[in-house]
Amino acid sequence: MQMSDFSLYLITDRHQTGGRALTEVVRHSLEGGVRAVQLREKDLSGAALYRLAVKLRLLTSEFNARLIINDRPDIALAVEADGVHVGVGSLPVAVVRRLMGKDKIIGYSAHAIDEALSAQAGGADFVTFGPVYTTPSKSAYGAPCGVKKLAEAASALTVPVIGLGGISEARVFEVLTANVQGIAMISAIMAAADPRAAAASLLKKIEENA
Repeated sequence: MQMSDFSLYLITDRHQTGGRALTEVVRHSLEGGVRAVQLREKDLSGAALYRLAVKLRLLTSEFNARLIINDRPDIALAVEADGVHVGVGSLPVAVVRRLMGKDKIIGYSAHAIDEALSAQAGGADFVTFGPVYTTPSKSAYGAPCGVKKLAEAASALTVPVIGLGGISEARVFEVLTANVQGIAMISAIMAAADPRAAAASLLKKIEENA
């Protein structure tokens, strides 16, 4: 996998689009330079998620971007997505690897270093680690880990680590000091008045501080 595609990893949340269609916001983010999108809509039925995944597969293919499906290897395979993203409540990474095959990408959401190391041992290609800062989307996982713990995770793992959780454009430089390979964003793009401009500005900031 090319980690350059994941320097800005967009995670979807249609509840943060201000009433705009999710596909519209994702298209604008792709126009702004995003090259990796994780479809993460946990409250959708399997049928609805599949229909949305089909649309996003067509859209990401148009921009030669990666599509990762959250927690659903079956849907990822059905729409020929690039991979799947799993976590502590998912099937074990080793099982997901058998289902997906050796050529698909497997990401893992880790909230502790031992958990991240276990995912790496199971065959994960990269790990998102956090929440780095306080954020409602990750409140169930306890207090934020902070940049220091993120740096420890990046040092401990051999697979790429992506910072996740409460990261705004103003915090990009601080997160990159942890030697991570990318930054995951939800609200900074999903809720932006201009997702295209937000994505372009974030990517510029990441490139300037990489």
